[in-house]
Amino acid sequence: MRELTFGEAIDKAIEDAMARDASIVLCGEDVPLLRPALYARFGADRVLAAPISEAAFLGAAAGAAMAGLRPVVELYMVDFVAVALDALLNHAAKLASFSDGDWSCPLLLRAPCGGGYGDGGQHGQTLWGMLASIPGLTVVVPSTPADAYGLTTTALAHDGPVVLLEPKLLSAEWLEFLGRGGRETMTFDVPAEGARGAVAQAGEDGAAVPFGAAAVRRAGSDVTICSLAVGVHRALQAAERLGAEGVSCEVIDLRSLRPLDVETVVASLRKTGRLVVVDEDYREYGLSGELAAVALEAKLTPRFARVCVEDTLPYARERELAALPNVARICSAASALMA
Repeated sequence: MRELTFGEAIDKAIEDAMARDASIVLCGEDVPLLRPALYARFGADRVLAAPISEAAFLGAAAGAAMAGLRPVVELYMVDFVAVALDALLNHAAKLASFSDGDWSCPLLLRAPCGGGYGDGGQHGQTLWGMLASIPGLTVVVPSTPADAYGLTTTALAHDGPVVLLEPKLLSAEWLEFLGRGGRETMTFDVPAEGARGAVAQAGEDGAAVPFGAAAVRRAGSDVTICSLAVGVHRALQAAERLGAEGVSCEVIDLRSLRPLDVETVVASLRKTGRLVVVDEDYREYGLSGELAAVALEAKLTPRFARVCVEDTLPYARERELAALPNVARICSAASALMA
């Protein structure tokens, strides 16, 4: 085991995989500058700078994956996937289905996501619900350095396209960047347990985290709280506060949206009969509605609440923090279910 930051864990998983597999290449805007250790070790032939054209380099990466490479593509933020969605939606995600499995597209898209630092609604989105709605696409969102390493490791061995979303508030590297541009006096509410932690070495037990396997971060009997990314840490803080009031909360870290660990969610709901979904994505047509459907399809009728982003994120910091799923909103939703 070694202690790494969240970003270091992803970088280390990529480095370990690149050392094992010469077909893995890394590309994106300013990648040689952003990943100097990888550039120094693997050189310009495998760590490639791309122009500021997400549609061009993600489209090129999809073609390279079809031709036998295993590209890792970096976007500055997941919001910018909007200008490159065709490569994911209509090509990478559909290739295996259209070819009846004869072709594959082993592509990893790494994209920072989430708000909480005052950057506006075009930069602070998560968009994981939209991406997870695409058949053929795997979407994972770690909440700890161990899971960041483990899910990245699994993604780099996967034969289909994977989106790995990196929560900005868990990334020390991102927070250093975000502290510039007039934000030098700003503090960020960073969950310490997610920003740095113990990470298994390659080949050790637990180093690779399978897709579709949720983690129960806290056991409880009264309310099930499902979340991912920063929301898991907010849910744990809320569960601690609610526990002092006599409410026992079970906190589930989904880790993977597609595939989704239905069994773990259903097993918890059979015990608690109450579900709170904490989702930093949009309320309508997203993860919260999917989990409600999961419960109903399992012939369960839990009391249900969701703490989500209701509308476009405001730029003003105080309004943004109020709009995001925060501890107070989670506690209020869980308490209402107990009433």
